[in-house]
Amino acid sequence: MADIIYRPRRTRRSAAMRDLVAQTVIAPRNLVQPLFVVPGSAIARPIEALSGQMHLSPDKAADLAKEIRAAGIPAVLLFGIPPEKDAVGSYAARADAPVQEAVRRIKDAVPELVVICDLCLCEYTDHGHCGVVREDGSVDNDATLPLLMQAAVSQAEAGADVVAPSDMMDGRVSALRRALDETGFIETAILSYAVKYRSAFYGPFREAAGSAPREGDRSTYQMDFRNGREALREARLDVDEGADMLLVKPGMPYLDVLASVRAATDLPVGAYQVSGEYAMLEAAASRGWLDRDMAVTESLYAMRRAGADFIVTYYALEWARRGLCR
Repeated sequence: MADIIYRPRRTRRSAAMRDLVAQTVIAPRNLVQPLFVVPGSAIARPIEALSGQMHLSPDKAADLAKEIRAAGIPAVLLFGIPPEKDAVGSYAARADAPVQEAVRRIKDAVPELVVICDLCLCEYTDHGHCGVVREDGSVDNDATLPLLMQAAVSQAEAGADVVAPSDMMDGRVSALRRALDETGFIETAILSYAVKYRSAFYGPFREAAGSAPREGDRSTYQMDFRNGREALREARLDVDEGADMLLVKPGMPYLDVLASVRAATDLPVGAYQVSGEYAMLEAAASRGWLDRDMAVTESLYAMRRAGADFIVTYYALEWARRGLCR
């Protein structure tokens, strides 16, 4: 038998040894918990499309925020479901909108928690698109920007630490930076959904947020899943326009893109493990087809290994509480 000089199995022979040489680590500080906020009070209503997730009134969101921070998670990402919708998503900029109220309550309850507000019109428009819709059904990019600017300032006034534009309108990062700076919110950061693909993996979210387009789809403004190099152009544009952090969405189907964006910028880069990824894992695990803990942990490590500094995931609080992120 030939001499074997190096045996890679030597560093795999025990759990302690594997921990010692592990190249990738996930801690609670690398996770962000999404929350869905609805009008009212004392509401904690299960979301059918997202097993284990809840529609929360602002007071209940603040209560959960205390648990999230106590688990070591540094940030939450808020999505709002307004009491009414219109063609221009005007509720997105209202001081009494559910998200703005939740921001105030969370910052009062847990001031050290980073509060990120998703910034898009799709949850707020009666047509479900992310911007102003023309008579011919197309989305008017430039007419949408002032509405996003108003919403960003409203979120900052409520106390948001970060606004996170997910609309994929061209030029929105520079427009938001200008709006925030001109109103005195120079410390409010921008987490840009720089790379957001038109994806089938958003289905459960759209049910949870009531944000599915009434007609057509979002192929004219969200990215084509066939394109990888285009992601780098989108990311560089947002960097040049003043983004402070970048997000790649979805996560696992786009690990190659995540790795490319990570290599192209020194800014913090996150990945979003979206609702469809969550729902698939939950469905397969419920039928006994997957070891749930292992499959979820493996999926999170895949994104971290590909270069994500942080991961937005519906598993954040559970995985932090159970000590599965290590």
